[in-house]
Amino acid sequence: MDYCSQTTLVPCGQDKYISKNELLVHLKTYNLYYEGQNLQLRHREEEDEFIVEGLLNIFWGLRRPIRLQMQDDNERIRPPPSSSSWHSGCNLGAHGSMMKPVAIPDIQITDTDAAPGSDRRLSPTGTRDLKALQEDTPQLMRTHSDVGVRRRGNVRTPSDQRRIKRHRFSINGHFYNHKTSVFTPAYGSITNVRINSTMTTPQVLKLLLNKFKIENSAEEFALYIVHTSGEKQKLKVTDYPLIARILQGPCEQVSKVFLMEKDQVEEVTYDVAQYIKFEMPVLKSFIQKLKEEEDREVKKLMRKYTVLRLMIEQRLEEIAESPATI
Repeated sequence: MDYCSQTTLVPCGQDKYISKNELLVHLKTYNLYYEGQNLQLRHREEEDEFIVEGLLNIFWGLRRPIRLQMQDDNERIRPPPSSSSWHSGCNLGAHGSMMKPVAIPDIQITDTDAAPGSDRRLSPTGTRDLKALQEDTPQLMRTHSDVGVRRRGNVRTPSDQRRIKRHRFSINGHFYNHKTSVFTPAYGSITNVRINSTMTTPQVLKLLLNKFKIENSAEEFALYIVHTSGEKQKLKVTDYPLIARILQGPCEQVSKVFLMEKDQVEEVTYDVAQYIKFEMPVLKSFIQKLKEEEDREVKKLMRKYTVLRLMIEQRLEEIAESPATI
């Protein structure tokens, strides 16, 4: 990359700008820190606009459960046949017309524990064999989505696995399951999204929620820059998270970008953060010292104004005793 000096201003928030030269210096430091890793950022110019793009690490900091979608947006689910048509052996056609019952064919089952050459046939009237078949048949969860379906005792083929990866990402290996569709990601676990420097905070939030097919509204969440000192800075809707990350520096031991509930977290300023990690006895001693210092200042002011009041009263007496001059 060519980190040449530039004088163009790059927006980093509402009514906030940074020179391209200064941003390139921060970007060079950022990329040197992540040298050889996929977290390095690239920059380009498009229609005289300076754009930085790459992966942004975001840490989960949620306290309440989130909801995952039951199926992917690009996949339709056919409603299951009614109980009456199912048990009567009937089915509905594409246009709702009644189809003729289909005879149950003989199903050949291979016993996994038996020899490769041995097999047995299941008759439609064989109750025991039918029951055994139902127990051995892989069962589906209630969703018809590729990522929502978990088959028991069945291994997905490579093509199925590739299709699942195209449809949905997992949160720490957690795909949709009807029993755990509402859950809370582990606090402090990490994920990432590919964004650019022109994307605002709401856009990054929507992209992250869409990546994991989360049903919750993006307005419920906010992005915070959390420092090891305890300082928490909420990114405004007009801020650009990738620019903010670059300006904070690359080291995540110093600061991290967290996804948190908007109504559950309060911002913590740097001055307040200095005292957060102290124990209660230490904080009480600080308060006691501040109170003593405050009392000394109050006494000093009282003495000062007492002397001033006495001087004024004495002067007024002198004026009253002196003869009036014409």
